Amino acid sequence: MKGAKQTGTILIRGARQLLTLRGPKEPRRGATLRELGVISDGALLIQNGVVVEAGPTRRVENLAGARHATEINAAGRVVMPGFVDSHTHLLWPPAGPEGSDPQRSAGYMRRATGQRIEARAREGLEAMARHGTTTVEVKTGFGPEENVEAKLLRVLAALRKHPLTTVATFLLKLPEEGREAAIDLAINVLLPRIRRGHLAHFADVAWNENPELGAGLKRYLHAAQGMGFALKIHADRPHPAGAIVEGAAHRAVSVDHLEHAAGEEARLMAGAPVIATLLPADAFRQRGPAAPARLFADAGVALALASNFNPHETPTFNMQTVVSMAIRELQLTTEEAICAATINGAHALGMAAATGSLECGKSADVLLLNASDYRELAENFGGNLVRMSMRHGEPIYREGAVGPYDPEVMQRC
Repeated sequence: MKGAKQTGTILIRGARQLLTLRGPKEPRRGATLRELGVISDGALLIQNGVVVEAGPTRRVENLAGARHATEINAAGRVVMPGFVDSHTHLLWPPAGPEGSDPQRSAGYMRRATGQRIEARAREGLEAMARHGTTTVEVKTGFGPEENVEAKLLRVLAALRKHPLTTVATFLLKLPEEGREAAIDLAINVLLPRIRRGHLAHFADVAWNENPELGAGLKRYLHAAQGMGFALKIHADRPHPAGAIVEGAAHRAVSVDHLEHAAGEEARLMAGAPVIATLLPADAFRQRGPAAPARLFADAGVALALASNFNPHETPTFNMQTVVSMAIRELQLTTEEAICAATINGAHALGMAAATGSLECGKSADVLLLNASDYRELAENFGGNLVRMSMRHGEPIYREGAVGPYDPEVMQRC
């Protein structure tokens, strides 16, 4: 940055490509999923953390509001919205035997202190910020144990102070035994407690196509909806049509995973006001089927991309890698993948009025990339193109120099 002094106004100028993602207010699908709103030699004017102007540099830098702005020179770089990672399991045991199966995972979370879980979660959030995520959803979901879920929700409340915007989700995952009792506990105890404390925005459920459980899961969705929760559904099992039908019936914001979907599910999703959140990195680690993204996109389904971050099963916090995998493995175009990882991710969290694109009145959640063309995201796998990440107009990550450590610093590590 340069400027006589730090002010509440920032001018990002000279971007070789400014990706505004400007477009309709509804989730992007069809042709609008491919529209990035690219401005060559573009500039952003930010005041008090909000975008107030986006356009050609020559016009924006001559506005009266830009005269005393702190300047950021983006010459030769891509400037774009921050990634919105709308599906993660950040609160999970570390990689290794503790996270290897549901019982051991739940046992670890039962024993671990809230402070320890929070410290590990902050490390994960900082890694996400370094790689360009500015908004992230985080789920609970270690079985309906009241004490464990309450501990995780307290951690999520503490994480709201972190530089990233975090969105909390209560996830109901049914145990192998006592499933009806688990549903009753969620409806009668956990959801009311969460609502009273404003501890989570979404209620999610891992859908099970077993007809004996269908009535109970519908009861859970109905109860959560009646308490004012927005809804999400995990649909990672074979035959996800039932999850899509119930998601549409209960006005769920998104149905996620969908690795086992086919033509029938594409038709159902195309006719429903529900976002399909796809998780390409999950299929990479699990060696399972990949969601039919190309089929969905061609059918006019609104697609979002997310990391499904989980230190054991999906250990990637890098949404750049998710975008690259969606292009390479799911056959999305670069434009579709970027749109799905930004503005449609925001729609999948009910936050598209505030973030996901660089439009007037929205939060200045911005990335500067070490790239001269946005198509370089398709070729980047596992690396980091982020030069700077900003949330609400404040830098939360700047690329730093590599060099020898000061001995005193090393002793404190």
